[in-house]
Amino acid sequence: MAGTAKVAVAGPRSVALIGPYGSGKSALFDALIAAAAGGQVRRSGDARKHVATTEVRLGHCSFLGDRWSIVDCPGSVEFAYEAEAALAAVDFAVLVCEASATKLASLPLLFRSLENLGLPHLVFVNKIETLASPFDELLTALRAQSKYPLAPRQLPVRQGDAVAGYVDVVRGQAYRYGTNQSAEAIDFPADLREPEKHALDGLAEVLADQDDALLEKLIEEIAPTPAEIYQHLRKDQAKGTIVEVLLGSAMLGQGIFPLWKALRHDVPDSKETAARRGIGPSGEPLVQIFKTVQAGKLSYGRVWRGPLRDSAVFDGVRVGSIHRYSGNEAQRIPEAEAGELTGLGRLEGAPTGAILGHPGEGESLHFPQPKPPVFALAIKAKDRKDDVKLPAALQKLTAEDPSLGIVHDAATGETLLTGQGDIHLNSAIDRLATLYNLQIATSPPKIGFKETIKRKVQQHSRYKRQTGGHGQFADVKLEIEPRHRGEGFLFTDKIVGGAVPKQYIPSVQDGAEEALQKGPFGYPVVDVAVTLVDGSFHTVDSSDMAFKIAARQGISEGLGKAEPVLLEPVEHVTVSVPNSATAAAQRLLTGRRGQILGYAERPGWPGWDDVEALVPAAELHDLITQLRSETQGLGHYRRRFDHLAEARGMMP
Repeated sequence: MAGTAKVAVAGPRSVALIGPYGSGKSALFDALIAAAAGGQVRRSGDARKHVATTEVRLGHCSFLGDRWSIVDCPGSVEFAYEAEAALAAVDFAVLVCEASATKLASLPLLFRSLENLGLPHLVFVNKIETLASPFDELLTALRAQSKYPLAPRQLPVRQGDAVAGYVDVVRGQAYRYGTNQSAEAIDFPADLREPEKHALDGLAEVLADQDDALLEKLIEEIAPTPAEIYQHLRKDQAKGTIVEVLLGSAMLGQGIFPLWKALRHDVPDSKETAARRGIGPSGEPLVQIFKTVQAGKLSYGRVWRGPLRDSAVFDGVRVGSIHRYSGNEAQRIPEAEAGELTGLGRLEGAPTGAILGHPGEGESLHFPQPKPPVFALAIKAKDRKDDVKLPAALQKLTAEDPSLGIVHDAATGETLLTGQGDIHLNSAIDRLATLYNLQIATSPPKIGFKETIKRKVQQHSRYKRQTGGHGQFADVKLEIEPRHRGEGFLFTDKIVGGAVPKQYIPSVQDGAEEALQKGPFGYPVVDVAVTLVDGSFHTVDSSDMAFKIAARQGISEGLGKAEPVLLEPVEHVTVSVPNSATAAAQRLLTGRRGQILGYAERPGWPGWDDVEALVPAAELHDLITQLRSETQGLGHYRRRFDHLAEARGMMP
């Protein structure tokens, strides 16, 4: 694909396959591995079904003598952290998309992840046989989403309505797709002469933007040779300043060898990647874990500095084994060199993101941080005897996947599993069942409602009991009144003349606070002032317990007379969406009793808006599901508690 010049490669290289759900990443993973091994890719008629990837998949192969690690990343936005963690470990990424401008909706998020990491990448337009619209329309849609210029290396050749081959833009040669990944040279289609020249000129101009000498040639109308084009492509693609575009069909085995050749020539070597990350070549081994799987029995790590030898020990953490993966088989190896992505066995105490070894001065191993959770489920073991096992299993689960969280809600007493959506959490619950034999019951989280009162009341309460011997007696007169929102509980003593002895007054306060834990509607009562204004006692029968009970009774009776109201938590919500979906986001929020505060362009995200609103927490459980539905999977939101407000129109 890129000429016959020999490529000098320093060590193994790695590439991650990313793309939207359904784009065919897993099929491309299998096709690349098969092509490197000289095997055939099964056609769609007898192809095995590719299930949705929810965890990264690691494979190894050699192509023309070069060793490669390939990572198949999940496509669902709910598993974006898995993909971002893998991207932090590789030299290069292939962004896989379908051959339809209507199926590119989630690409902006993927392009943004790659650009934020500074990771070189190319675009592979998969399922090219389904291309129905003009190729220029697809390119225009792709260019609108990439920060860097796109450089199409191939143009589709049509035979009737079907795509039958491609034109190599640089070599000026046309090919027909064949069987077993072969491609046959054919006469150049006359109708593609002008588009190919336009594409080549555009490619040269993009490359000239990065090189003054090439720019001078173009100004003097001196056409660069194919060798010069390849040289600049390799340099600029490795730097990440351009994005090549190639075509093919993973299921049909079409375009796989041209993709391999482009990767072989244009992917930076592992030393370049390490240098870009600020990691020096000398020093003790340095490894970063980018994924923990199989309940901690296996980890995937990037060897930034090597060699990493079997049984190596890092601060008490011992590497139990080192593996490469050929097909579905794990092969144990004695050591892994710098640049490899490898499987590591029995790494106790090394969660996802952990660093084995000590980075030197100035070396920094950036690792992505999980996004704030947007979905939660209340969980508990179906069998109470499993309550003891559940905390340890949850701890291991969150060590494997830091985008999962465990929250113990003090207001409701529930244990919440948090994450990026219902699919994400259900996958975690399935792992609890499969790996830890824990059957989990789930439910939507309870809302931490509160109560307060709207009017001041006076309440007289007397507690008297005679049981033989010493009895129980206490008499209190209380004033109960509302306070401003957020002011909390206040107890005041206005006793004069010893109507209630001082030693009993703390018990009155304790009884009042205890009664406020459960109001008339069954929820804690807040923002209330209680004043002890009078009372009486018995020299023999009065006690701390009697005054506590009297106060508790008085508060419970008085609250029902003080116009109790239900309070609900209201959250400050910031929804981030493409500006084409801003109006839809506003409608969604107002439809959930939200009060729109305003919207503005999202900082650093051209074409995106942040919509801010105050929304009752009771309306947020499945907000992310509908938001993604309204925005083709792009929408996201952040939330924080703002205040308590009267729950109007809700049944207590």
